[in-house]
Amino acid sequence: MQAMADGSFQRLFGANGCLWRFYSWSPSAISLGKNQNPEEIDRERCRADGVDVVVRPTGGRAVFHADELTYSFFAATELPNETIYRMVHETLQQALAGVGVEAEFCRTQPDFRARYASADSVSCFTASARYELQIGGRKLVGSAQRRHGNVILQHGSLPLSSRHRQISRYLAGASRELVEAVDAGMAEKAASLDEFTDAGYAELVPLIVSAAGISAEEGARVLSQDDLELLGVTQVSIT
Repeated sequence: MQAMADGSFQRLFGANGCLWRFYSWSPSAISLGKNQNPEEIDRERCRADGVDVVVRPTGGRAVFHADELTYSFFAATELPNETIYRMVHETLQQALAGVGVEAEFCRTQPDFRARYASADSVSCFTASARYELQIGGRKLVGSAQRRHGNVILQHGSLPLSSRHRQISRYLAGASRELVEAVDAGMAEKAASLDEFTDAGYAELVPLIVSAAGISAEEGARVLSQDDLELLGVTQVSIT
């Protein structure tokens, strides 16, 4: 995002380029929204289980990143945030259809300020924003955005298994009632890909790339570690 904001990305790869990144997590981690109270998470329990705790540059609530496909999308654009949000999710929707999973847009926008006032709102996956992807009213992809000038970052999580629902294990000082409420909310409102298909990370990434219209013929390229270092990015592992 910084490389796009200072122009170094454009100088290296062209003025109208965008960047998709696909990744997973090792070790597993909990990411907190940038304004979330970090004391909601039991760091000692996380440390004992080998779970990292990080803070995202975007808002929202906690996500337990275990078995999942995580994406990031970056672009320098004047298009409205909502337009980008929908376009990115349309790409993911098309890719999911390629493995037989028919996800739908959430058509409503909840009152997140009121939602976050509730103690059981600690998890991102217990509420869906407009244009996020659902199946049967249950959230399948959780995403968030941040804009810096004309540069936008959107990133999100597609759980491949139900492990992301284990976030209640890491709540600090939570009563049994709160843990049960979070577990019930996750069971009712959160989905995972393995409920609908045997396809996983390896099958989905090429489908997302195809759905996004990314091809070598159009000038697309896979960034190497050297490319990333030219951009000042030194902590990305490419496999």
